[in-house]
Amino acid sequence: QLVESGGGLVQAGGSLRLSCAASGRTFSYYGMGWFRQAPGKEREFVSAIPWGGAGTYYADSVKGRFSISRDNAKNTVYLQMNNLKPGDTAAYYCAGKRFAVPTEASRYDIWGQGTQVTVSS
Repeated sequence: QLVESGGGLVQAGGSLRLSCAASGRTFSYYGMGWFRQAPGKEREFVSAIPWGGAGTYYADSVKGRFSISRDNAKNTVYLQMNNLKPGDTAAYYCAGKRFAVPTEASRYDIWGQGTQVTVSS
């Protein structure tokens, strides 16, 4: 099970840090991804990180503003979001895939329930 937290309402230019905690299962060797979905839009890739933490991936729209990291001892993945824009408003989901770190949502095996991020202008 994956549980996201850290969402909320923030003004444009502000920051939030999302967390995704894994429980009830091993976290070992899981690549982890963050996706987001705005109303009326498809779920889109945001960022991903492999089990070892090296070689992270970002969507062009968030490069330079978002940073993904993980603490395997705590079974937790983070998404630091800086300089937030109204276009970042969406429900954010974390997902896991063992032995891989895909950027396609369809390839992930486990998903969290999502946390809402709303950026006001």
